Amino acid sequence: MQEHTADLAGLRGDCARCFGLCCVALPFSASADFKIDKEAGKPCPNLGTDHRCGIHTRLRQRGFTGCTVYDCFGAGQKVSQVTFAGQDWRTAPPEHARRMFDVFPVVRQLHELLWYLTEALTLPAARPVHADLRRMLADTERLTRSSAGELAALDVAAHRQEVNGLLLRTSELVRAGTGGRKKNRRNADLIGARLKGADLRGADLRGAYLIAADLTGADLRGADLIGADLRDADLTDADLTGAFFLTQPQLDAARGGAGTRLPGSVTRPVHWTARI
Repeated sequence: MQEHTADLAGLRGDCARCFGLCCVALPFSASADFKIDKEAGKPCPNLGTDHRCGIHTRLRQRGFTGCTVYDCFGAGQKVSQVTFAGQDWRTAPPEHARRMFDVFPVVRQLHELLWYLTEALTLPAARPVHADLRRMLADTERLTRSSAGELAALDVAAHRQEVNGLLLRTSELVRAGTGGRKKNRRNADLIGARLKGADLRGADLRGAYLIAADLTGADLRGADLIGADLRDADLTDADLTGAFFLTQPQLDAARGGAGTRLPGSVTRPVHWTARI
């Protein structure tokens, strides 16, 4: 357990070892999450020459909430330091920069899969598929260390589908051992749903739309939350103990408080208690 927990800790963005790739490679549109439009491959105006965000501590106040709920799962430093061996896109030829920006989203997807596979190996109930999970983890890690050309040509969707089969089996095994009615809410439209105090133990919430849902006091122990959209969902006093495949970006996009009980794989968002 400790070994895989340490691996999860390494699957988080380390901006000090990255060339600000998420602030350049990715596009965003003016909305509630971003104050302005930005094209892919164009540096954010808030990005400094040192690859640091000039308004990092004031992102929410300045209209860039979307930046505060993003995590590259460690892909930024992998592309910067491994794929491109520490070559800065600012001083490299234009074609080098374009290839780096093209590769970054690919590696980000692979690193997200690494997160799920690593977490799956911490779940005792998934022991029957641990050998397959370890094999897939090794295969995915190997792909992240491919050359830039190989990464650009990689069929990420096909690899995700293969990994997803294992994660589905993992989910079935884990949820079978939980209490509750194990409701199937996969891909359900639960936007704004009133689920206060709901018994969602062992529920399948994969890909569910829980935007602005009222989950105060809800029991989500042992629920599968992979891909669930928790933007502005109220998790005040909810119990997510043992909930799995929950990522930090999902949690950062939600609302909660000191009484929200969380699994050990994530940390309590600062903005839940901070006055902004």
